[in-house]
Parts: sequence; C-alpha cells; structure tokens
Amino acid sequence: MTEISVSSPPRLGLDNTYADELEGLYVPFTPRGFPSPVVVQLNRALLAELAVDAAVVETHATGLFSGSLVPADAKPLAQAYAGHQFGGFSPQLGDGRAVLIGEIKDHLGRRYDLQLKGSGATPFSRGGDGKATLGPILREYLMGEAMHSLGVPTSRVLAALTTGETVWRNDALPGAVLARVASSHLRVGTLQFFAARRDQASLKRLVDYSLARHYPERVGAENPALQLLQAVAVAQANLIARWMQVGFIHGVMNTDNVTLSGETIDYGPCAFIEAYDPTTAYSSIDHQGRYAFGNQGAIGQWNLARMGEALLTMLAPEEADAIAMVEAALQVYVRTYQAVLLDGMRGKLGLVDAQPEDQALVADLLQWMHGAGEDYTLTFRRLADGLKDDTRPFCDAGFAGWQSRWLARLGAEDHAQVAARMNLTNPLYIPRNHLVEAALDAAIAGDIGPFETLLAVLASPYDTQPGREAFAAPAPSEFGPYRTFCGT
Repeated sequence: MTEISVSSPPRLGLDNTYADELEGLYVPFTPRGFPSPVVVQLNRALLAELAVDAAVVETHATGLFSGSLVPADAKPLAQAYAGHQFGGFSPQLGDGRAVLIGEIKDHLGRRYDLQLKGSGATPFSRGGDGKATLGPILREYLMGEAMHSLGVPTSRVLAALTTGETVWRNDALPGAVLARVASSHLRVGTLQFFAARRDQASLKRLVDYSLARHYPERVGAENPALQLLQAVAVAQANLIARWMQVGFIHGVMNTDNVTLSGETIDYGPCAFIEAYDPTTAYSSIDHQGRYAFGNQGAIGQWNLARMGEALLTMLAPEEADAIAMVEAALQVYVRTYQAVLLDGMRGKLGLVDAQPEDQALVADLLQWMHGAGEDYTLTFRRLADGLKDDTRPFCDAGFAGWQSRWLARLGAEDHAQVAARMNLTNPLYIPRNHLVEAALDAAIAGDIGPFETLLAVLASPYDTQPGREAFAAPAPSEFGPYRTFCGT
C-alpha cells in the first residue's frame, strides 16, 4: 500500500478525553515509527463502522498504523496500570509496548480507543524492546474477528503491519505492529495502580471517568465507586459466560487484562477448546492450570474481588461496610454468571424456557463429553443433525440415556425447527488450533493466503460453507499436544 507524501500530518477527527481529563494518570509519549512498514491486513469491515474519513485512512494507513505518522489531532500517551499476574501483584506495569493515539467514534456515536501495539519501547517497558512479531499480531487480528463474528464482546484489530525490522525472541522474527480498536483500555489494573499508591484524588477521577464513559446510565447515582463495581461485575459475568459457551480459553486472566468495559482484550496465549476437558490450559506459562477453561468463571470472581479491594476506601468510611459492599457485588457477579451461562447452554440445547432439571441436563452432557473425549463445538452441531435426521449422533450407551432425557425435555416441538434454532447458537467453525498455527506459519514465511482464507471462513461461523468441511474438523492426531505463548 503506497502512501502519498504530505507536508503535514492528516487529522482523523480524534477526541482525547483520556488525555484531557486524566492528566497525571499516563505518560505523554510519541511513537518513533519504523523505517519501512508495510500493511499486511487492513480491516475494511471495521473501518466502515468508524466515523472517520476512509480515504484518508487508506491513503496514509502505513504511516498512521505504524506510528511513523502521528495524526495532527492526536495526543499519544502510554497508560499507567498495575496488576495481579498469576496471583502475584505487580505495582507498576503500564503500556510497555503500546501507545494510545486517541479516541474515535462509530456511526452510532460510540467511543473507541485507537491504540498501537508493538510500536516500540515506552517509559513503562521495564527493559523490554516494546516491539512485537508478526505471528502474535496476526493471531490477535484473527481471534478478535472470530470473537466478533461469534457475538462475544471484544477489541478488534484495524490494521496489522510488518515493520521492516527483525525482532529477536528465541529466533529472528519479522517485526510487526497492530492498530487496535477497543471501547477503552481501562482495566482493573488501572484502578489498582492508583490504589496501591494511595492516590485517592486520581482514583476518584478515574472512577468518575470510567463510569461516565462506559456506564453513563449510572452517573449521578449515589456512591460512584459502588456503581462502577456493580456494573463491571455484570459486564464481566456476561463476558466470561459467553467465553464458556463458545469454548474460548483466554489463558492469561490477570487483572491487567480485565477491562472495565467488559470486552475481551489481549489475545496472547488464547485458544479454543477442542475435546471437552474443563482442566484444559494451553498456555505455556500457566504451569498450575490457574486459567484453565473450567476455572474461568471463578477467576473472574477473584479478579472482581481485587477490584473491590482497590476501591475499598471509596466505597464507605467504615471498612466493614465497604467489605460488605464488595461481597454483595461478588454475589451479583456469581448470580449473573450462573444465570447467563445456564441460559446460554439452554440455547445450545434448543431449549426456550427454563425448567429446574436443566442444570443437571447440561452438567450430565458435559460429563459425558469429557469421558468420551468428544469435541465441544461439534457435539452441539451433531445433536442438531441428529434431531433433523431423527438419528442417534453418538453410539454410546451413556449418551443414549442422556438423549432420552433431552428429547423428553424438548417435548412435542418440531425437531427440525429446534435444530435450526440450535445452529444459530452453536458455531460450526471456530479458530481451530492447528489451522491457526498453519496460517500463521505461512504468513511468517510470506504467504498470507491461508490466513485470509481462514479469516473469511470465521466471518460466518454459524453457516455451513460447502467445500470447507476441513475447517470444521478437530486437529489430526499428529498435531499432538498444543501449547500457546504470550507472544505480544
């Protein structure tokens, strides 16, 4: 993509509310850019949703999204935050390889951050180079688009570029940078940063700003800190329940990766579960399985408790009263998570109403899937196929007993209609781990074709795509045990 030389940087119509309203909560920082960046992928579908001049973006994409050309209306900065990482608290993390360029809106007036990731070292880099490599950058692009198509709240990548540099990790790899769009980059760890410093004035400004930006309907209510805690409890409960429904494993649910907006962010060692096993943990650094698939709901509650601790002094003058408020918010999280997850699983089974036996029906199916080693995603599609054909999709005595209970629960409703409804809820295509790795390997070697094909398949995850049956199949046995790495 060739750019036209300009005498002055273009304007994108950016706002800078974080920079303007939260001075002292970040470090102003201008990215240095790269000598020879090249756009590998530009997300034109996302670009069309944003209220920016697409022609300006297309013309100057290489400079804008590599950091080589900072928009005239930008106030670039690196955000400060802390975080619990695998249970241990780090009082200062911050944007070590990312820069917030500014804020843009979509055509509905919703505000988003535009951030560069992998754009080089910042004052928060802690000795790192602040750079990224092509594989992890494209993984985040692919995963974000897949989650968006699955209907899961998520950050998305607007552009992925190579930088022209070689970045050394274990090997020499092509350097890369991405432009990320997210409702914001406010995190539980952002609150923790200022709470750890007992900076009550900054913490109050941050709470007020976060509430106004993400939950404006709660502004003006008594006790803003409690309002924010309760709102995030509901948002995170809904988000993690959706992860569980589609089989997504985040892999690094540290508090610095928990957004106040309730969006998925930081696709590092993430993956989708295949053979159902709640203890599945793919991340190479998750040695104890802390962030295993089946632990995600409980970890969400743990992270929310850390948020409550950060807000404790703002919740009530008396510590006992503040603790009681946090405990009540944790119960809101638990009730919401359990209700949303069960309701989602009902939908996956084609059930439209709630009955007392549904919890056991879901639990027993999952237990059978675990014992039989069945694929989490395909099991639900095969259940729907069995309804359409009036057949038993699995030749297993344990399954037969469960199927009889399920059919009785469905009652007299037309099975073809139930199957059609299930297929609107249960994806056929997910980012299969072996396909993701093959696409990334090809891209690193210079062939972007497999990546683009996989991206196109994942854009319609619920629709049968003739000729693309291989994209729905689990990994072959020779793929072996799977491990993911943080990468970016």
